[in-house]
Amino acid sequence: MTNTATATIHHLETKAAASPTYEELAARFRPIFARIAEDAVRREQERELPYEAVRWLRDAGFGRVRIPLKYGGFGATISQFFRLLVELAEADSNVSHLLRGHFAFLESRINHTDESVREFWFPKIVEGALIGYAMAELTEVTGTSATIKQEDGKWFLNGKKYYSTGTIYADWIVASVVDGEERVSVSLPATAPGVTRIDDWDGFGQRMTGSGTTIFEQVEILPEHINRRLTGKDSYAQSYQKAFLQLILLASIAGVGRAVKRDAIAFVQRKTRAFGVLGASSPREDPLVQRVVGRLASLSFAADTIVDGIARTLDAVHLARLADTADEALYVDTEIKAFQAQQVVIDLVLQASTLLFEVGGASATSETRRLDRHWRNARTAASHNPAIFRERAIGDYYLNGTVPDAAWIAAEKEQQEARGKAEAVKVEQ
Repeated sequence: MTNTATATIHHLETKAAASPTYEELAARFRPIFARIAEDAVRREQERELPYEAVRWLRDAGFGRVRIPLKYGGFGATISQFFRLLVELAEADSNVSHLLRGHFAFLESRINHTDESVREFWFPKIVEGALIGYAMAELTEVTGTSATIKQEDGKWFLNGKKYYSTGTIYADWIVASVVDGEERVSVSLPATAPGVTRIDDWDGFGQRMTGSGTTIFEQVEILPEHINRRLTGKDSYAQSYQKAFLQLILLASIAGVGRAVKRDAIAFVQRKTRAFGVLGASSPREDPLVQRVVGRLASLSFAADTIVDGIARTLDAVHLARLADTADEALYVDTEIKAFQAQQVVIDLVLQASTLLFEVGGASATSETRRLDRHWRNARTAASHNPAIFRERAIGDYYLNGTVPDAAWIAAEKEQQEARGKAEAVKVEQ
């Protein structure tokens, strides 16, 4: 590392030290997390979308927690942010999950090299704007069918997106589209003419994330709303973004693990009799019940620790990006670590959300408690970016040195080279 890079990182670390401590940040948001937790079971029972919870977070400035202090944010580090997100997920994993697109997009703006990008987005987010993602589609082949095209000097967006996490709650929507053969990221106001948001997500878990269908019908896109055109040259840098997105899901799952521990303790402490014990008994004094709760606490602790470890890795990569010392190897290593964390955190929390029922017998299955929501929510969040594909990618990397998404990266580079050659021919003509 050069002396300049070392000095830059030292400056950034010194600046970070002046930012709020975790407890200072948490003190601001914990009362809101507690309010969100109070109604979590009722929202689950009634399938009530948490608009009010989102408003509380918006009013408290949770959406700007990662924005640096000088721009009006709270200046949280990545590891501080993810610790907060796990706390929020313990209150209601739907709410932490629905903010996935917002914080992923914000992170890309934080790391952008163009100051004008921050000047455009940060004031909006500081004022309370939330961002949703509209990426996935129901198509026969992997790809994007939503398009932007120019007509009479104006850009128009058309297409249909499925699993549009958070768009129902959002002020802005970020969508992946194509312009000819080129992949493009665009943003647009959620209430723009031609935008329809539908709450038709029918998963058995994470039911209130607002992850339904978004339809774009001849929606005008201003030139400044075209975020970027994806090219092969920036594919490796996307490893950071993919790891960040994955970690939001893992933080939501880890929060479920905490909620399992919390609800198991509360359930046992209220019980006045145990199965198979003659007369009065105290389940909290039962060694077998104690053992189960001890196991639940340990599973949750392990999940928290892994999430925190990957968050700290991302913190280090963030500093390296700012110092312009991040390279392909660092990005790929970070992505692989996130994939490895995914394999373990999912398993830990799914174990916990099943083991929970060993502390209470049939009474633990009461609909009034909805303890089954923990397994359903964890299982649903875990189904995104299926772990088995990531597990194979990890093995291929260690055995053969194959970086994740190598085929996508190669295809993007090939398309970029082809476009470059075509443009060169035009110039010669």
